[in-house]
Amino acid sequence: MTSAPPAISADHVDVVLSGVPIVRQARFDIEAGQTVAVTGNNGSGKTTLMRALLGLVPHRGEISLFGTEISRFRDWRRIGYVPQRSSILVQQATAREVVASGRLGLRRPFWPGGSADRRAIAGALSEVGLEDRAGAPFVRLSGGQQQRVLIARALAGGGDLMVWDEPLAGVDQLTQGVLAQVVARLRDQGRAVVMVLHESGPLEPLIDRAITLADGRVIGDGPFEASPGGHEVHELPRSHTHPVGLEVV
Repeated sequence: MTSAPPAISADHVDVVLSGVPIVRQARFDIEAGQTVAVTGNNGSGKTTLMRALLGLVPHRGEISLFGTEISRFRDWRRIGYVPQRSSILVQQATAREVVASGRLGLRRPFWPGGSADRRAIAGALSEVGLEDRAGAPFVRLSGGQQQRVLIARALAGGGDLMVWDEPLAGVDQLTQGVLAQVVARLRDQGRAVVMVLHESGPLEPLIDRAITLADGRVIGDGPFEASPGGHEVHELPRSHTHPVGLEVV
């Protein structure tokens, strides 16, 4: 029996933005069912690497998703992407409307959502414990609630690969616990989860592997190791930082 291709395959990936090398010769595979932490100091290229893996920034080298070279990949419903919360610009949308945007890739353009969409949206909000806040404006939610809405948006699409950029940044312990439960369920279902992390919190026992970057290069790829306190991910001394563009939901 032929084994399934990796969820993500990167081979000698370089990213150069405005003439500045951000990612250098990145190589790794991420298999279905793996929960992977991407770690490293600020400015090491973690967010840029995540964006390159999804085709959001130009790159050199080879990137494949589920065995398909990224320039030919079209099945984006299989991907649940959560950018950094600080990069999200939402005006008057409610929590439900933000989550509903995660279903747009599953139906024809301009077609209204059906019963399957409504069930998926309600289920995703329930899973992150926000069914009672579905009608609330996104901008009026707390930081932890906003993060849970963005996770629900990714879950609503039912993707096989989750790519989350700093899901624990600036959120409360309740939200951290909710996200740990979500990751545990995704892991049990055999889905791949890739997360940029600065701290592990309750996610620590769920992480199979860590890919560590420094100055844009992969310098470590192996079992995840948190600090002795069990929360902060080990980082190298701080290097220069790189600007990150805004995302609009």
